[in-house]
Amino acid sequence: MAKVLILDQSKSVRNNLRERLEFEGFSTEGAESTALARSMCEKIPFDLILADNADGLAETNLPFIVLSRENDIESAVKAVRHGAVDFLTKPIDMNRLLCSIRKAITPPAETTPTPRAKPVRQRAITERHAIEPIVGASEQIMRLRTLVDKVAASEARVLITGENGTGKELVAKWLHNKSHRAAAPFVEVNCAAIPSELIESELFGHERGAFTSAIKQRKGKFEQADGGTLFMDEIGDMSLSAQAKVLRALQERKISRVGSDRDIEVDVRVLAATNKNLEYEISKGNFREDLYHRIGVIVIKVPPLRERKGDVAILINHFLESICREYNIPTKTIDQEAVAILSEKRWTGNIRELRNVVERLVVLAGKSITVRDVEEYC
Repeated sequence: MAKVLILDQSKSVRNNLRERLEFEGFSTEGAESTALARSMCEKIPFDLILADNADGLAETNLPFIVLSRENDIESAVKAVRHGAVDFLTKPIDMNRLLCSIRKAITPPAETTPTPRAKPVRQRAITERHAIEPIVGASEQIMRLRTLVDKVAASEARVLITGENGTGKELVAKWLHNKSHRAAAPFVEVNCAAIPSELIESELFGHERGAFTSAIKQRKGKFEQADGGTLFMDEIGDMSLSAQAKVLRALQERKISRVGSDRDIEVDVRVLAATNKNLEYEISKGNFREDLYHRIGVIVIKVPPLRERKGDVAILINHFLESICREYNIPTKTIDQEAVAILSEKRWTGNIRELRNVVERLVVLAGKSITVRDVEEYC
């Protein structure tokens, strides 16, 4: 049983957190001051500290999460620089807090290479497929997380817009994960990656003999997602004929496989994403207006990284930790001057580009990433 110390000046906050965490199976203690918390840490083997500020906690050598009333970028960056593993704002999103706690207390991978590389690789693959948190402390990300929490519990269809690499897929996964369909399938389909002549078979399935290579019956993505969520990425690249069939499926909650005239009822929540301006595509005749209104009951715009530069430092620290864990090496540090340089880049590839740069630096730089490393490898 993990033991958590809750440091907060407010007794009611301490009591509320203790009650919820103990319900989730944690053992807890409370402290109203940093001095008391540090004294308790010398006597009790805590696994984690939840604190209303980061001051003086690095000396405990324990992971800690800051739960702050401040939601500005400076506070978040300060907390991370002082050693916080995460920064959350009050009122606390308990689902996110629990996720952060479990991540913080998970034992790190062994730093000594083992003779067998396969288990290490398998561990890395498993972690790659875990749902990443929506990282950041900017006002845009705070609003985004709040909107996800509100929308997830509904059955409303959601259109997620934003540039490539901003994290649209991640938003879709959290909408599913926080919904009542979380235990059911989350099925993804990249509409841009499938040839137009195959998209209908991919979405709706086909019967044996429906076309030359159809040697057996196959269920499509709608059937695979029955009871759960279907995420249609890059929906703006779908052909008009496929759009018409998707519209019918959404209107009637029925699909028919290619080569069949039998209707199959499906219970699917559709989330869609695009990097295109669909209203412009409608004006050009490339996208159906009626489908746009069907999939866009709620529109969530994911901001580009250049509009939330203060999150770059937080993202860098997050990626350093996760990438080093994947590579099974000690977590590398980075000079603040190097972080400042990276924060000023435009990041046209957004978060995806930033992660690639951090991974490159992990591979090519020494134990501590310097300004020279950034200038040489970025």
